[in-house]
Amino acid sequence: MPQPSPPKLNLWKRGLGRVPESVWDETALETLVLADNGLTQISESIGRLKRLRMLDLGHNQLTAVPVAIGELDGLTDFLYLHDNRLTSLPSSIGRLVKLRYLNLSENAFSELPGQVTLLANLFELRISDNQLTALPQAIGRLERLRELHLRNNKLTSLPESIGELKELRQLDLRGNPLITLPDVVAALPRLEKLDLRWVDTLEPLPWLGGLEDRGCLVYR
Repeated sequence: MPQPSPPKLNLWKRGLGRVPESVWDETALETLVLADNGLTQISESIGRLKRLRMLDLGHNQLTAVPVAIGELDGLTDFLYLHDNRLTSLPSSIGRLVKLRYLNLSENAFSELPGQVTLLANLFELRISDNQLTALPQAIGRLERLRELHLRNNKLTSLPESIGELKELRQLDLRGNPLITLPDVVAALPRLEKLDLRWVDTLEPLPWLGGLEDRGCLVYR
């Protein structure tokens, strides 16, 4: 007998303006898509949806994320917050320790929220098209990270702790005003792709050739 599909509610691009209160009563939901609805806020009632594994709040006009998002401790698969107006995240986000994918791209972050570095099971982090000028040393805590997407920020270098990301496969640094990169990048054992396109400020890095020799694709 085929298994029933997981409970899912897809309200993508419905012109909602605000989320109907009835949505927060759907406590069996595992997937909730609210993308592209002109939303300016999300109710703290979202904390009722304890079974959510995937939440898509992308392409809205959010300036804040509710504190109650930290109560979604079943959130394992995806959290999309891209293309909003966010400058910070609530500290409660640090409780989403099972989360594997987080997209914060196309917002207004001037720094990577420290809570993100507590998400020890992240496989992929996207924070492209923001205003980051530096990454915290604590980025090294994300030891399971496989993809780090930092395109179109204001980074001039990376912290030495980037060398602790031993599982990293892809590092996207396109469009940053990089001046230098730490040598530890060359020692990342699983790195398969380093993207340095649209970077014309970087001083010569003698180890780039070594990366290519071992099979890493270096785009520049």
